[in-house]
Amino acid sequence: HKGSGARGVGLVQGLGLRTGAVASTVAHDSHNLIIAGTDEEKMARAGNYLAEHGGGMVVVTDRIDAVSLQIGGLMSTGGIADVAAEYKQLRQAAERTGSEVDELFMTLSFLALPVIPELKITSNGLVDVNEFSLVPLTV
Repeated sequence: HKGSGARGVGLVQGLGLRTGAVASTVAHDSHNLIIAGTDEEKMARAGNYLAEHGGGMVVVTDRIDAVSLQIGGLMSTGGIADVAAEYKQLRQAAERTGSEVDELFMTLSFLALPVIPELKITSNGLVDVNEFSLVPLTV
């Protein structure tokens, strides 16, 4: 965000990913790039894809499915029918990861919203929102 080079890393459970990676530049409130996945190579492919395409949402499994959001990583230059069709295909691709979360990308975006409890991922790291403190990944 803002080219600062800052990044946070956290461990996530509950997304149900069994394979692949998902990434999005729609990540409340800062809209930083957020990536979750089962292996680093697919996670890197997801992040690099969005960087190369100006933002959006992507699923990387044995292929790449994406919705491009070229305007600030939040809005598309495409027509509503095209974007809706792309998003429908993206949701189907998300199912191929093994996730049974209904709105995987909405869930992913709220992992980065540090104004609601409990633990959130930010560019400063993992944050305990209730305590207003950073949480180490190791004990």
